[in-house]
Amino acid sequence: MSSPGPVQKEMESLLAAAFPGADFILSNDSAKHHGHAGDDGSGESHFSLSIEWAGFAGLNRVARQRAVNKALGDLPGQRVHALAIRATAPGEGG
Repeated sequence: MSSPGPVQKEMESLLAAAFPGADFILSNDSAKHHGHAGDDGSGESHFSLSIEWAGFAGLNRVARQRAVNKALGDLPGQRVHALAIRATAPGEGG
């Protein structure tokens, strides 16, 4: 497993600042998309995020995804082609 690149490190820092106390795993899935649409050759074009944060309680899926995208600013859609988000509150299964 390779070490995180600069885009992943920036994303992790932004997430940690926006969602204090959250448990999250940000996975770089770019190798799975090599040669596909959106692969810019950087090795940091496709990510998946699993995040659990108490602040998500009472928010629907869309509101949670909007909060994550807001925290990441211009990264999704600019430097990151695709970001799959799974956002839950503590105690939620699935």
